[in-house]
Amino acid sequence: MSEDDHERAEGLSLGNWVEGLSATDHQWLNRHLETCARCSKFADSTEQALRRLRSVSVRVDPVLVRATRLRVQARALELHERRVQLTMLWISCALSWVLGGLSAPFVWRAFAWLGERSRIPAFAWQVGFALWWALPAVAVAVVFVMRRTRAESRL
Repeated sequence: MSEDDHERAEGLSLGNWVEGLSATDHQWLNRHLETCARCSKFADSTEQALRRLRSVSVRVDPVLVRATRLRVQARALELHERRVQLTMLWISCALSWVLGGLSAPFVWRAFAWLGERSRIPAFAWQVGFALWWALPAVAVAVVFVMRRTRAESRL
C-alpha cells in the first residue's frame, strides 16, 4: 500500500466524524481498514478519543451563554440588514440605469441646445454630457470606498 492510501484513510477517518462521508468513500475506507492494521488502529484511537471528549461535561456560566446568544443574534440582524441594503442598492442601480437610458436622448438634446445658445464648442458640451452621465456612478463608488476604508479601520 502506498503512503497516499494511508493519508487518505486517515483523512477520511477524521472526516467521518466531522462531516460524514459519501457512500463511495465510506466503502473505500471500510475496505482499507479491514486490510491495514495501522489505519485501523488510527481510526479506533480517534473514535475512542472523540467519545471520551464528548463524554466530558462542561459547565458554562449562564451569563456567558446569554452574552454569546445576544452577540450571535446581533450579528444575524446585522447580516440581514446588510442583505436588505444590498438588495435596495441593486434595485436603485437598475432603476437608475433604466431611467438614465430613457432620459439620455432628452438630456443630450438639452446639452446640445444649451451649447448652441451659449456658443459653447460641441466638444465642451459633449464632455459635460459625459460627466453628467458618469458623475453619479463616480460619487457612489467614492462613498463605497470611504465606507469600506472606515469599516476596515475599525477592525
